[in-house]
Amino acid sequence: MPETPRLQTVRIFVHGFVQGVGYRRWLQGEAETRGLYGWARNCSDGTVEAILHGEMRTVDDLVRACRHGPAMARVDKVLSEPAEYDGLESFRIEKSI
Repeated sequence: MPETPRLQTVRIFVHGFVQGVGYRRWLQGEAETRGLYGWARNCSDGTVEAILHGEMRTVDDLVRACRHGPAMARVDKVLSEPAEYDGLESFRIEKSI
């Protein structure tokens, strides 16, 4: 009998030079390629915030990839915390806050 995938939801905050370099679009593409749901947005403090939901190993893999981001980005750190899944069944870019 196949094992049921373990799902998780995390909120991440990406610090560094991550706005104006296509980070959110890159994150959307990476999430969609991996079959993850959630959203990403720019924050007024210069960070990118995102919610990632999906199979635990796949979410962890994307969080690791976020430490590098797209070619033009400079990521200083990625903070991750558990979050609640809001039922979204796609990945979208939200309005900046």
